[in-house]
Amino acid sequence: MENWMLDEMETERAVLVGLHASVFQEDEDASWETLDELEALLETAGGECVGKMLQTRNAPDAHTFIGEGKLQELVELARDNDATLIVFDNELSPSQMRVLEEATGRTVLDRSALILDIFAQRARTGEGKLQVELAQYQYILPRLSGMGKSMSRLGGGIGTRGPGETKLETDRRHIRQRIDKLRRDLKDVRRVRAVQRRQRQKAELPLVAIVGYTNAGKSTLLNALTDAGIEANNRLFDTLDPTTRKLRISETQEVLLSDTVGFIRKLPHHLVSAFKATLEELEYADLLLHVVDVSREDWREQAETVEKVISQLGAQQIPQLLVCNKADLCENPDLIPSGENVVAISAKRKRGLEELLAAMEKALGKGKHRVKLCIPYADGYLLDVIHKEAAVFATDYDADGTVVEIECDDKLYGQLKEYEVQDG
Repeated sequence: MENWMLDEMETERAVLVGLHASVFQEDEDASWETLDELEALLETAGGECVGKMLQTRNAPDAHTFIGEGKLQELVELARDNDATLIVFDNELSPSQMRVLEEATGRTVLDRSALILDIFAQRARTGEGKLQVELAQYQYILPRLSGMGKSMSRLGGGIGTRGPGETKLETDRRHIRQRIDKLRRDLKDVRRVRAVQRRQRQKAELPLVAIVGYTNAGKSTLLNALTDAGIEANNRLFDTLDPTTRKLRISETQEVLLSDTVGFIRKLPHHLVSAFKATLEELEYADLLLHVVDVSREDWREQAETVEKVISQLGAQQIPQLLVCNKADLCENPDLIPSGENVVAISAKRKRGLEELLAAMEKALGKGKHRVKLCIPYADGYLLDVIHKEAAVFATDYDADGTVVEIECDDKLYGQLKEYEVQDG
């Protein structure tokens, strides 16, 4: 289903439209800033912006979304600029999409459809492709009865006509069956990931996940630290499939470093849900590196967006380091934050990386206890707990019980403190 909505995107000339309405929630609303981001998304997909329009009204028009007068302006703007495509920064209903296409004579997409097209271009692994296809079908299903020109771009009908069934009914049934199949396949992916995760835990390697707003420099940082060789371009969503590499951060500490798909403002909730198989790795991370582009004036707003998604995924309790990337490009260095869990770097120029590694080691060491314990044979059941929840470095046996040298967290140390023994 690659390029499912925007075939031949290099020839697409698009007018971008947004609606600012007082009844909208923050993630539904449009502004000139979100239209600028929509333009960057369009360019990433291969299109060219030839005009922008922002309408302000109390509430969207149920029929035309932006109102009859503004719709006429949109028709003229598209005609005068030879636009072949119109992209809305807000989510449209199927009926609104159909009305807008009939009025303008051009294909109309909304923000979700544009993001999905980019995801389809970026997915490389089998898992990424499964997630993209699932998200696409979940987008299409409630819109089948209302999609006009955009539906015709799906490359032919989906499914076959059955006896006594309309084409629409056949499509809907086929899509539901396909969604169920994709969910089962992704469940298998999660099962494999769980096995890999247990193997990682047995290998006693902490997982450090790089998170951040799209285009903040996450892939560049991974390359700088591990020579991963990932293509890092100045484009939104350039990394869709996660990459994990081993990294030695000190003489005694090795970690697994993994990047993730970048986040953006107004990332539709169903897209976050569809990509949970990839993003759920964040829940099991021992440390998050939150990369921000401090050369941007709006980096704090971008950081807030990332924090919201982290909370959605249930990973807000995981320790974080704020990694202030592109510090060399910041016009006012005094505005770069500082503190115990903040590091300023330039991933591209490989500046500040030693300080980052030191901060990572310190953060991972917090709450860790390296101790020697003697577990009486009568309390042997505790050894199962130790092997599941701690890193075991040595095991020996004497007359009093099993002697183990381990590293554990505060909680487990509190349970085992009475068994601690001192050398000599």
